[in-house]
Amino acid sequence: MVLTKEELISALQQEVRILSHLAGKVDKSKLDYRPTATQRTTLELLQYMAIMGRPCSQFSRLAASTAKRWAPSLGPHPPKARQWITIKPWRPFKPVTEYMRVLSDWTDPDFRAEIDMFGNKTTRGALIVNLVLGGHAAYRTQLFCYLKACGRDELNTMNLWSGVDGPV
Repeated sequence: MVLTKEELISALQQEVRILSHLAGKVDKSKLDYRPTATQRTTLELLQYMAIMGRPCSQFSRLAASTAKRWAPSLGPHPPKARQWITIKPWRPFKPVTEYMRVLSDWTDPDFRAEIDMFGNKTTRGALIVNLVLGGHAAYRTQLFCYLKACGRDELNTMNLWSGVDGPV
């Protein structure tokens, strides 16, 4: 794997930290904002981001036969997550230690093991990097665009890429 396990976990933790930073910028009155009728609302996007990484990480560890049976449960809005986000929309992400807990006992052979994800053969490590790490970057960018469209003009590159408030 190009990244060490520690580098991957650190990158995933950084993504969660940035998403948490951006989620804290959402105005409660804008939770129903959606750019078009077929896109998620801000709340739905937050709900999805709150659950997207961990199930995919766990899913990649399962045997192929178990994974196929479990795949339908990867829907974007499990009832438990929906309820939790609705009650506490400002803390949608689990502590940054979550990825460390899920991936800490993985070995190099675990990351290199092949998996068939929805008909696409890859390695578990590549799946985590492409689907989970890449997904975090994509969805935080989408959230950033939602925030800008809702009038958060003070947000800039520092918010998106570092998860900190930068000079306006």
